[in-house]
Amino acid sequence: MIGSKKYKLVFKDRIGIVFDITELMMVHKLNIISMEVEQEEGFAHISVEIEGGHPLNTEETLALFSTLPAIERQIEVKRLPQEKREKWFRTLFDGMSEGIVSVNSKGIINTANSVACRILNTPYAELVNSYVGEITPKNNLLMECMQKRIPVNRRKSAMTSTGRVDFYGSAKPIHDSQGEFVGAVLLMKDLQEVKAMVDAVMTPIDFKFDDFIGESPAIKNLITFAKRIAELDTIVSITGESGTGKELFARAIHYESRRPGPFIPINCAALPEQLIESELFGYIDGAFTGAKKKGKPGLFEAAQNGTIFLDEIGDMPPGPQAKILRVLQEGCVRRIGGVEEIPVNARVITATNKNLTDMVAGGDFREDLFYRINVLNIQIPPLRERHSDVTLMAGMFLNRFNRKLEKEEQTITATGQDKLLRYSWPGNVRELQNVIERASIISDSSEICADSIHLNAKEPSCGHQCRAIPAAAINGASLKEMVGKYEIRILLEALNSTSSIRKAAQKLGISHTALLKKIRKHQLQNESNDLPWATITHSG
Repeated sequence: MIGSKKYKLVFKDRIGIVFDITELMMVHKLNIISMEVEQEEGFAHISVEIEGGHPLNTEETLALFSTLPAIERQIEVKRLPQEKREKWFRTLFDGMSEGIVSVNSKGIINTANSVACRILNTPYAELVNSYVGEITPKNNLLMECMQKRIPVNRRKSAMTSTGRVDFYGSAKPIHDSQGEFVGAVLLMKDLQEVKAMVDAVMTPIDFKFDDFIGESPAIKNLITFAKRIAELDTIVSITGESGTGKELFARAIHYESRRPGPFIPINCAALPEQLIESELFGYIDGAFTGAKKKGKPGLFEAAQNGTIFLDEIGDMPPGPQAKILRVLQEGCVRRIGGVEEIPVNARVITATNKNLTDMVAGGDFREDLFYRINVLNIQIPPLRERHSDVTLMAGMFLNRFNRKLEKEEQTITATGQDKLLRYSWPGNVRELQNVIERASIISDSSEICADSIHLNAKEPSCGHQCRAIPAAAINGASLKEMVGKYEIRILLEALNSTSSIRKAAQKLGISHTALLKKIRKHQLQNESNDLPWATITHSG
C-alpha cells in the first residue's frame, strides 16, 4: 500500500503482546494493515505494517513502540516476511520447466508462471485477473475441466513470438478440505522435454566395466581398484577432464555394487540454484505455491538402496553445498517445509573436472565438504596419456558407425592413425567419437585417410608441442627447470590473451588465488595495461 510503513518488533515472549500493540495503535489512531508473529528461542518477532497518512514520522513511531513492555528492539524494514516468502515462491515458480496456470471457481486466472506466459504468448499483467475463456476460447482445457469437473489431458500447440510450441496439457480440478470445487490448474509440458524424459527412462542404465574400451595400464589399474571398492558404501570421488567418461565409470561402479536401487545422475551445473533443494530433498504439501498435493520426494529418496551421482559438484553453489554435507554426515534428509528426518540409504558418487583443492584455497568450495567426499578418489587419465587406447577406440567407434550408417566396413590408414596419435584430444573420448563419426560420414572410401580426419585447428598436436621446446633449452637443464620455463610460457600466453587475471584463471581452469600464487612464484608483472605481461628483469 502506498505510503504505508513496515516495522519489525522483537519482544521477550509473553502473553498479550499483540493486544498491547493493537491498543497502542488505537490510542494514537494508527491503522494496522497487517501483522505477523514468529516465535523463536524465547522471543517474539512481530512484523507490522501501518497505513500511511498519520502525522507521526518514522523516528516518532519507533519511539512510540519503545514504550511497549518487554520490547527488546524495533526497526523499520522494507519487506514483511510474507512478502519475502512470496518473492521466493515466485522465483521458484518461474524457475520450473512446466507452464502453470490456475483459475478460481469463476474462471478468473489467479496464477501463471513465466513459462505459461511464453506458451500462451500473453504478458503476465494481461493474463492474471482475466477470464480464462478470453485467452484461448477454442479447445480450452481449463474451461473443459471446470465445466466437467474432471481431469482433462491433451496434446496442444500454440504460436509464440519465437514460433510454434507443441506441448502436453494436463488440467485438474481443485477442491478444498470440505470437497468443494474452488478452481482448476493447468500444467503445460513442452513435448520436446517429454520426449527427452521418455528417452531417458527407456535408455538402459546398465554399464559394466567390461564395456570399457582400453588396454592401457592406467585404465586397467583403475578398473581393478574400482571393482575392489564397488561393494563398499564409502563415497567415491571421480575426477578427470571433460569427456573422459566419468559418468560411465560411476554407472559401472553402481552395477558392480549390486545395489538393488536405481542409479540417479544429477548434473549440479545444470540445476538452477532455486530448484536444487526441492529436486534433491523434495518438499511437503503446501511448501510453496504450485507445490504438488501430498508433496514430492527428492532425488536422494528416489535413490534409496541405489546410487546418486552428483556430477559437476564443483559447480554447486555454496548454500546447497552445506545441505549436501548434512545429508552425507547424518544419512537423512528433510523435505522443504517439513520437520521429519527421512533416512536415506544411497551410495554417493561425485565427479568434477575442476581442481577442488584450488577451489577450496580460493574459497569457492567448502573445505569440510571437500574432505567428506574425497575419501576414495579415482583420477581418470586424459586420452593424450593413453596413446595405446586411441587407435583401439577409433577402430571400435568406426565399426559402430559403419553398422549405424549401413556402410561397408572401413579401416583407418597408417597416416590417419598417425594423425590421431599426434593430436592432444582436449575433448578426450567424446571428441574422438565425434571425429570418427564425421570421418565415417564424409569418406566414401573403404579406407579413412588423414584428409578425412578433421581435428580442431586451434589445438596444436602433441608433436608440435614437443617440437616447440628447442633442444638447446633441454641440454644441461633439469626437469624442474624445464617445467618451470614451460609453465611461465603458458601463464604469459593466458595473461596476454585475456583482459584480466580472473579471466586468465578461468581459461587455465584454475582458481583466481592459484594464479596469483603462480604469478608471484615466477615473478611475472604488468606495469601498465598497454604493456604485455612479462617476467621481472633485475638490473645489475
